[in-house]
Parts: sequence; structure tokens; C-alpha cells
Amino acid sequence: MARVPLLQLSDISLTFGGDPVFDNLSLVVHPGDRVALVGRNGSGKSTLMKVMAGLVDADRGDIVAGPGVSVGYMEQDPDLSGFATLGDFAVHGLEPSEMYKVERAGEGLKFDPARPVETASGGERRRAALARLMAEAPDLMLLDEPTNHLDIEAIGWLESELKTTRAGFILISHDRAFLRELTRATLWVDRGMVRRMEKGFDNFEAWRDTTWEEEDTQRHKLNRKIKAEARWAVEGISARRKRNQGRVRALQDLRAERASQITRQGAAAMAFEAGPKSGRKVMEAVDISKKFGEKVILEPFSLKVQRGDRVAFVGPNGVGKTTLLNILVGKLAPDTGTVTLGTNLEIAIFDQARAQLDPEISLWDSLTGDPDMRVSGKADQVMVRGNPKHVVGYLKEFLFDEAQARAPVKSLSGGEKARLLLAKIMARQSNLLVLDEPTNDLDVETLDLLQDLIGQYDGTVLLVSHDRDFLDRVAVTTIAMEGDGKATAYAGGWSDYRSQRGTDKSWESTGKSKTSAPKEKRKTEQGQTLSFTEKHRLENLPAEIARLEAEIAKLEELMSDPDLFTSHPVKFQKATDALVERHERLQTAELEWLELEEKASA
Repeated sequence: MARVPLLQLSDISLTFGGDPVFDNLSLVVHPGDRVALVGRNGSGKSTLMKVMAGLVDADRGDIVAGPGVSVGYMEQDPDLSGFATLGDFAVHGLEPSEMYKVERAGEGLKFDPARPVETASGGERRRAALARLMAEAPDLMLLDEPTNHLDIEAIGWLESELKTTRAGFILISHDRAFLRELTRATLWVDRGMVRRMEKGFDNFEAWRDTTWEEEDTQRHKLNRKIKAEARWAVEGISARRKRNQGRVRALQDLRAERASQITRQGAAAMAFEAGPKSGRKVMEAVDISKKFGEKVILEPFSLKVQRGDRVAFVGPNGVGKTTLLNILVGKLAPDTGTVTLGTNLEIAIFDQARAQLDPEISLWDSLTGDPDMRVSGKADQVMVRGNPKHVVGYLKEFLFDEAQARAPVKSLSGGEKARLLLAKIMARQSNLLVLDEPTNDLDVETLDLLQDLIGQYDGTVLLVSHDRDFLDRVAVTTIAMEGDGKATAYAGGWSDYRSQRGTDKSWESTGKSKTSAPKEKRKTEQGQTLSFTEKHRLENLPAEIARLEAEIAKLEELMSDPDLFTSHPVKFQKATDALVERHERLQTAELEWLELEEKASA
């Protein structure tokens, strides 16, 4: 028996007065569908979702919901005007017997129903909208970035709820782990086309790459055919004019086909450039603590960060991750203890509030008005890592078009604001990156690029993120803050932290890492001469040594190319310098491990 669709779109076209956003789009959403809606920032994902929700009218085509089917939509910026509190908005339209559902969703999503709308943050408003949608329990849920502004615990709650729901849903999200866990089909919005694959997001990247390879092959064949037909036209058209007008028209059609093809948007030309090397010790915190009134944010905590470390900070919203970051970089004084910063530090900060961006000024003025980027006497140029560039050209490297240069920052989407802030911090040299929620709103391709850049960055990284996949790919050490004032260090990323915490609860209070061998662990516990910082360093050194060995192996493989020196001398020199530096760091790390191991065994 055929299933009755929840929603059917037929021959949808939408232009907004310019190039088509969609043309002749048809798709069907079936009961129980769990669909990832993916595409580059600005490709039209949110617009398509609004078309499905009936909030945007298509220029042409039909949208038909199944008989009795209810469709619910959670937008990125919900309109709460007319409501006094978040709770008033969340329960609107519900029967009294159903209001408990909002309270339950509110507990899972961590929003305060009593919060006045006028003082609520954007994240709190979104959580209220999500709680309302979950309480309404429509047959089809349209969820536009539901994980933005949720902490990992709340994301886990939502993931669990969606796994057990009988409703169909379509998700827009940058959170790979979330999409992998939940989706069984994928809609890909790409240059006005919407393709569907009957597999979940886990298969998307392979599908995308195969599609692009096939597209490149077809374009190459088309170019060869046009070239051959054009040669024929030039060499013999006068002798065959009457018989071959059809072939001439076919050549014109081929050229029109090529002209109609829309070029794929490239990746943002992002790059971090490390400045002069910092000292080997980047920072050392000893017994630092912090309280706000009676609320304990941080109990005495010690941490030593070495050059090249990638340290992630995780925990619920409001637990104090940003506060700890600010203490470590010297922006906020601890109540007790000391923070010693290393030598020669050049710090670049990406703040989650985007406070470095003035929403009222243009993108142009945001860059040219930055003292660190201003070029004296040149109103149309910015200084990018020591070299002047035209402001529009630099914006284009971050996928902004010329028309956006004079638009106000407040007109940008969340992903575009993140790219603009990355453009500002990437313009200067640094050797310490402080990244507070950099992954919010970024599309998959930009996340991939950012992850690779952090991996290649020849400096130190402190990172706050709720993106579990990103943490696993980037972090070497994870500092967990779980709301009790304690900050506990674990080796590895998110999955490593969860594994260690789940199998041995003692790590919550001792801060020891389970990456060491059992014998080594016992020695550390028995050795009374090691400080907490030294214990932490001993437990994390094996992972650091393994990472350096892997980097050395990659560099040696690169330099094994006999033509590298002659064909790419600059690249050869950079690789040589990097190899020498990695060997020095490896030797230093190994010596440090031996000294600490001997001290622990004393």
C-alpha cells in the first residue's frame, strides 16, 4: 500500500527578482522521513524550508500537505513580539492539558519560561521556539539550525527526543555528529538544484565529491566538443553553408549550454599565519579560582599549556568556560592563584558574541576601520599579514560579493558574520588562537577548512565548542567543566573525555587521564613529589609525542619527492624548517617525559 506523502512540492520556481533560487523543483516528504538538508551558506536551505512551511510564496508551482497533516517550523530568528515571557510564547496555542510538554522540553533545552522576552538573548528565544515545536508534536517538523546556542547536554537531549519521535523531520544543522545520528536521507541544495539521496548525512561527502567529479568530466567533454565544432566552423563553413546550418546552430546551443552552467562556489581562501614562535611555555595557571557573588565558577585549578597544544574547553552553557578562557589570556583576574603568560605571545581572539563586529557599519568599514588592518592613506585597502590588499578583493576571498561590501554587518547571516570575524583575525599574525564557539553557523565545507587550518597552524590553540565532531578532530587535551566549580583535564577530544569519564568516575575529582598505561598511572598516584600540573603534563605528553611523530612522518614523506627542491624551493624550505622544528619539539617532549617519569617513580 502506497504511503500518503506528508508534503509534496511540484515544479517550484522562486527568483526574488534575480537569478533563480530554485527552478522546477519537485520533491516529496514521506511519513517517518528523517532528512538532512545541506548546502553552502547562502545556497537557499532556509528559503526552501520557509517555502515548505508556507512562509514564502513560490513564483510558480504547488505545495500540498497530506490530508490532516500538521507542519511545524522552527526558524532561526523567531518573532516573539506580543508575548511577555518566553513561557507565554512557548505555550501559545496549546491546550492546558498539554502545557506540561513545554515544561519538560524546557528542562531538556535549559530555558527559563519566566524570562522576559525583552531581556532574552537570541539563543534563549530559539530554545523557547524549539520547546514550543517539540510540545506541539506536528506530523512534520522543519528544524532550521536547532542545535545553535545549545550546549552538548541539551543537544544530547534533543537528539534522544528526535530518535524516538514518530514524526517526520527535516534538519538544517552544521553539527555533523547530530546529523549522522539522526538522518536517513539527504537533500542537497546546490546552485538552484535540489538533489535527494536515500542515505543519511554520513554518506553525503562521498556523494557530493562523486557528483562534482562527474560534473567536471562532463564539462571537460563539453569543452572538447565545442572546440572541435568551432574548428570545423572556422575551417569549412563557407563550402558547406547551406548543408550545415543545423550544425552551426548545434554549436551555438553547445555554447549556450556551457554559458548556462553555474560555476561551483569555491572554498573561502582562509589562512592562519603563525607569527614569531612563542616561548615553549605558553601559559601556566597555578591554583586559580573565581566566584561571582556566591556562585563558584572555578575551584582552585592548575594548567600548563605548551607551544603547539590544542586545548578544548567543554561543559554546559553558563558553566564558566569563557570566564576561564579570559582568565588564562589575562583579560580577567582570578580571585586566587596566578597566571603566567609565556614570552613573545601574539594572541588572536574569536569571541562567541561577535563583539568585534559593529552591526551598524558596513563590511567595508568593519575591515578598514580596524586599527590592526588600516593602511595609512589608503581608504580602500587593508593590511593582511603584512601585505596591503584591496578591501573588496579580501572580502571575496571569504565568499562575499562586491554588493555586500557596503551592506551593514547586521544584514549578514550567522555564518557570514562568522566568516567576517575570521577574516579580521586571519589578517594578522598570531601564535596563540583563542576560539570561543567558532563553529556556530558555519557550513560543512567551511568547517572542514577551519579544522584543517587549525591542524596545520604552527602555534597554540584554546578552543570552546559544542560541536562534538569538531572537538574530536581538533583537540589534543579537553578541559571539562561540569557546573560544580571543578575543571578536569582529559587527554584527547570529546569522545576520549566521555570514554574516560564514563569508565572511571574518579577522574572527575582527580583530573588524571586514562591515556597512560596502568603501571604508569599507579606510579603517578604513588609519586608524592609531582604537582598537579606535572601530573597533568606527564599524562598528556604521550599524546603530544604521538602527534609530533605523525607530523614528522608527513613532512618526511613530502620531502621524499626528488623534484620538490627544484620545482617548489619555497615549499621545500618551509618543509625543512618545519621538520627541524618538529624534531626539536619531539626531543624536548621526550626528555620532559623521562624527567617527569623518573620524578614520579622516586
